[in-house]
Amino acid sequence: MAHPTIRVLIVDDHFITRKGIQGLLHQVDGIEVVGEAENGREGIDMAKSLEPDVILMDLAMPEMGGVEAIGEILAQRPETAVVVLSGSNLEGEVLVAVRAGALGYLTKTASQDEVTEVIRQVHRGEPALPKEIHRKLLGHTLPHSRSIVAESLTEREHQVLSLVAHGLENPVISQRLKVSEATVRTHLRNILSKLGLTNRVELVLYALGQGWESLDQCLKELTVRDSDRPFNSAN
Repeated sequence: MAHPTIRVLIVDDHFITRKGIQGLLHQVDGIEVVGEAENGREGIDMAKSLEPDVILMDLAMPEMGGVEAIGEILAQRPETAVVVLSGSNLEGEVLVAVRAGALGYLTKTASQDEVTEVIRQVHRGEPALPKEIHRKLLGHTLPHSRSIVAESLTEREHQVLSLVAHGLENPVISQRLKVSEATVRTHLRNILSKLGLTNRVELVLYALGQGWESLDQCLKELTVRDSDRPFNSAN
């Protein structure tokens, strides 16, 4: 069964950068550039009309910068994966963008293989950040210890966290847990509040910082316990 084509929007004020990335992706099977925007405001409008799966977003642009645009786009289309495009490796810039909801990072000198892999990775719901930036982000956004997590989250919240960390979207989590999407959203709000996080991206980074072993175990337990549990929106 063929996988659906990943629809990509490029938002960058430099014409040569946009055309260079478009040229790289034109040669890649399963990825299609559906549009180009030269500033954040235009990017918001095109994201709404074109409904891309992934947006490659510059941060420094006229009229509206990338961080503000990321916030507005994800408020309208939270399922969109945003990758920061930058000509510099500034940790502060990336941290602000991740707090706004960006899931990945690419330098403008990245190779075709690097660009392709990051697009596919964020499309799966996985963060795509360089190790040094990832470590810095973990230090900023994940100050909680493993014991605090274990004490503050309920069993169901642990299950939701594990499914989010493995890249599942709310409708799939709803089906997996046999609860309503509204219930999933409520659990997510509670988890974010308890952990002092602001968005889904930080939640995934938090899960990574806690280690995959415990999350994988939670998924195994979930499969055994909930395989025959009836639907109940109050769970």
